[in-house]
Amino acid sequence: MLKNVHRIRIEWGDCDPAGIVFYPRYFEWFDRCTHHLFEAATGMIKKDMLEKYGGAGIALLEARAEFKMSSHYGEDIDVESEVVEFRRSSFFLEHRVTKKGEPMLKGYETRLWTVRHPEDPARLKSAPMPTEIIAAFQRDTPPR
Repeated sequence: MLKNVHRIRIEWGDCDPAGIVFYPRYFEWFDRCTHHLFEAATGMIKKDMLEKYGGAGIALLEARAEFKMSSHYGEDIDVESEVVEFRRSSFFLEHRVTKKGEPMLKGYETRLWTVRHPEDPARLKSAPMPTEIIAAFQRDTPPR
């Protein structure tokens, strides 16, 4: 499956007063990295991808992390993201975070492909993930 690596520089605003990353920031970064992964797979930014395939979003159903090492102000971390399983409308992601090549933590997300409800556009409902998007993830390298 296609993987994408995104480098993040830890800024002061990401940290608590001791200069250690405040843990909710990782979940924000996982969200960002999920969107970067879809961009790498499809060659489109999220807005364009959703418009092309009639999607309303990729809703987060569950998020969790296993922390092994902290990160600090001024450090660079790499987040390698990958969809590990597609189902009809849901999919599962893993985010592996390293610092100088050392494993720091793993993050996990369960996401859902959504469309606008036909009877009430203010509501969302699940829909099958477009097969063209799933196929884009079967490559080892992103499109050019």
